[in-house]
Amino acid sequence: MRVADLNLVGLLLAAEHAIDIGARTLRRGRSHIGALIGKGDRDFATDVDLQIESEIKAALAEATPNIPFLGEEEEVEVEEEEAASDGVAGPRWVLDPIDGTINFARDIPLCSISLSLLVDGQPVLGIVDLPLLGERFLAQAGEGAYLNGTRISVAEVAGLREAIVGVADFKVGVGSEEENRIHLAALARLAHESLRVRMLGSAALDLAWLAAGRLNATLMLSNLAWDVTAGLLLVREAGGVVFDYDGSPHDAHSRFTIASVPSLMEPVRQIVVEAM
Repeated sequence: MRVADLNLVGLLLAAEHAIDIGARTLRRGRSHIGALIGKGDRDFATDVDLQIESEIKAALAEATPNIPFLGEEEEVEVEEEEAASDGVAGPRWVLDPIDGTINFARDIPLCSISLSLLVDGQPVLGIVDLPLLGERFLAQAGEGAYLNGTRISVAEVAGLREAIVGVADFKVGVGSEEENRIHLAALARLAHESLRVRMLGSAALDLAWLAAGRLNATLMLSNLAWDVTAGLLLVREAGGVVFDYDGSPHDAHSRFTIASVPSLMEPVRQIVVEAM
């Protein structure tokens, strides 16, 4: 299916309605978070993650019954998960019900709901909602990026010494030792060369704040569709760039998710390459 064949305005309205439902649940859920649900080594969900995913999935299924759905918390077959990451043909909703679950569980308001619509593996709609901060970022391919209805753009800087760089959490579980070695080496360089480094605990929030000019670059040493697709569309539509360590444009096959204002692409990329 071609993007031109989709009613993107109608789909965006359906997505916002679904996000409204999830945002209400997230705000209410602060007062009754149950025990953390283990997903692996120091990787957790909460009952609120599961409820938000179920509610948003149901709302989208009612509004767009012919569009498949992939959520971070749902149990999916390996083949389906790989297809969502490898440019499956046609449209697909992709959701992270709470990006920043540990922040949410500890009553830190830096957490987000991230929803995107992918067509042939590329995001054409993206919403990153911060219910506890009252901020909603949204983007439509070719139509710009917006924060609470006001158009936003990235904030260029002359160089790294003027840049605030967001860095994703350290990895836990399988593969963490090698990834965190690169992470630490890159952090050491960024701490020495940038204005400030921030680790906020939500990759979607990092990308949204880059699009809004609050950060000037972000670095995530992974590439999961539910974490990044909504945010990378925001960055692109706000005038930023999203790329892999080799400088190639970011896609489903990228190893890392690196985003920045255009002037910082090469300096940040070089730091990552030299840390590998």
